[in-house]
Amino acid sequence: HPLVTMFDRGKILVYCILGVHLYLSPVLSDETPMEVTKEPSLQERQIRAQAILKEVPLIDGHNDLPWNIRKFVHNQLSRVDFTQDLTKVKPWAHSHWSHTDLPRLQKGMVGGQFWVAYVPCKSQFLNAVQLTLEQIDVIKRFISSYPNVLQLADSSTSIQEAHKNGKIASLIGVEGGHSISNSLATLRMMYDLGVRYMTLTHTCSTPWATTSSESNPNGTPGKVDKGLSKFGEKVVLEMNRLGMMVDLSHVSFATQRRTLEISRAPVVFTHSGAYALCNITRNVPDDVLKSLAKNGGIMMIPFFSNFLTCRSSAYIYDVIRHLNYIKDFIGVDHIGLGGDFDGINLTPVGLDDVSKYPNIFIELLKYPSWSELDLKKLAGLNLLRVMEQVEKVRDQMKAQGFKADESSIEDEELHGYPTNCTYTF
Repeated sequence: HPLVTMFDRGKILVYCILGVHLYLSPVLSDETPMEVTKEPSLQERQIRAQAILKEVPLIDGHNDLPWNIRKFVHNQLSRVDFTQDLTKVKPWAHSHWSHTDLPRLQKGMVGGQFWVAYVPCKSQFLNAVQLTLEQIDVIKRFISSYPNVLQLADSSTSIQEAHKNGKIASLIGVEGGHSISNSLATLRMMYDLGVRYMTLTHTCSTPWATTSSESNPNGTPGKVDKGLSKFGEKVVLEMNRLGMMVDLSHVSFATQRRTLEISRAPVVFTHSGAYALCNITRNVPDDVLKSLAKNGGIMMIPFFSNFLTCRSSAYIYDVIRHLNYIKDFIGVDHIGLGGDFDGINLTPVGLDDVSKYPNIFIELLKYPSWSELDLKKLAGLNLLRVMEQVEKVRDQMKAQGFKADESSIEDEELHGYPTNCTYTF
């Protein structure tokens, strides 16, 4: 071609010679040709995922089925059979908030579940304690009603025992500090009833801890994130003494930071995502993630679309995006799963209900950066380690002579709150 100059022809000749050399060099030398890593097939990944979840209990940090039991059947367990497929039973079948029954839990290979005793914020300063006790009651009755599937657990050891027995280890968490009505004595009694974590706030602040909506990351004038009060610090330390995990999902950034400064034991975020990927105040900022790593705690990723993408839609890959971000940022030792099923109405495609947990592991097995040990940590080893450390701190504080904190919240901390329906003397 007339447009091809002698210089162009020379370049083409050089490229051809280089190409032939590169093609033949493995043959002409003693070097072994580089092998291309082949992605495992779907069937291979399914088999490996099942093997992992048989060996290590998949422990989910947050399920709101107990609230749906109250909402749909007024805590009357006799009115529903949870061995049924509830996708075919009214009113569960027509609710976007329903994702759980026993067959689907078993299909999802769930090995441990924290059942949540949640009561609305409107009950604060009224009958929150009574309602919380009723929710603890229904959780315990639910567990005992299905002994072939569920086994009550209240320690790291009992989770592993349940898993060995082929049962779903069933634990209790309380969602919201308003459930203790500003009383350390109530906190202690809830521990005695089997509660093994408490979320410091739900969507309302208490007199001693601030909720996430009060976070002020942009420094908006007039908006104050009060964080944790003096009594709130006592709540955290009493939880450390008892051996109850501190859950920082739902709390403000200032509350997160102060709790991580003072807690003697690892803390958990039972259902929160990375703020860097979705900048809502229900998620966790990078500086708090760094403190969480130093604390030894874990963040359990939720499946609520709004927390994953800041939109009403999400895919399983958005959960994986949060997992990869936190794994890369602070390490694989600080991640877990907290689906928030039955407490959300927008789930990612591919994670529609509790039967879909294995999909996460099947997808992650595509990534060479995820070892089988990493996946075991994600499934349950991280949560077990945190519980073991919380129990160790409890035992250490007992050996050091720590006693129950008998103090009460100060009147000044209650100033401005509607306490006229409570009686004190």
